[in-house]
Amino acid sequence: MSPLLLANRNAAALWTALAQARGNELVQRPGFVGVRGSERGGTRILLLGPDPDEGDLAALTELVRSRRDGKVVVEDQFGTVDMGDLGLTPRRLPVMIRDTAPQGSAGGTSPSSSAMEVVRAESPGLLETVERVVAHGFPLNGFLPWHPGEVFPRTMLERQDVEFFLITRDGVPAGACMVILDGAVGGVYWVTTLPEHRSRGVGRALMHVVLERLSGFPVTLTAATAGKPLYDSLGFDVITQATWWS
Repeated sequence: MSPLLLANRNAAALWTALAQARGNELVQRPGFVGVRGSERGGTRILLLGPDPDEGDLAALTELVRSRRDGKVVVEDQFGTVDMGDLGLTPRRLPVMIRDTAPQGSAGGTSPSSSAMEVVRAESPGLLETVERVVAHGFPLNGFLPWHPGEVFPRTMLERQDVEFFLITRDGVPAGACMVILDGAVGGVYWVTTLPEHRSRGVGRALMHVVLERLSGFPVTLTAATAGKPLYDSLGFDVITQATWWS
């Protein structure tokens, strides 16, 4: 399977997992997966290939038109659709992948500060902390003010394909992320450092632990502008520029 299809399949696994945990309506068609979320979460659509048929395009259009309060994101990694006629505007974000690497080869220089500790969030309390960090630090503006359990419900701890990581600095929560492992590739999402902890190596320390956890698998993510230099240094390569319509 091509790197782009690996990344796309992982993103579909992410939105499926979130829809199921949040109790959202999940729309699954050959050409796209859609999530009709809450009023705060909005609607999310991910194209699954470069050639959606007329039925897929009609269903996608209807899903966009029926969005709640105008909140919608259509992620197109293939450069297929034009949502301008539906009142959406595009932005471009790089989809990146890191080839399979053996354990101990995270790349770059691993931060050695004893002030930082990365743990896997496996309890409801730690999951709530991860959720708070991501909601405020990423930020997830649609979910602010933050309500515990709305972004990452506790039932996500029961899933074998989902993991959460929290990093503390001097004992204080400093960053977090979510990981999806779908059997063929690991996907890293919402890599977050809180503003007061930025430029201290928090993101790098967090990613080193995540990459060690995913050793033996290719790893994919979508990079924000600020994070791309870190991912470049860790061995990630750009495979496409995805268009996000909103």
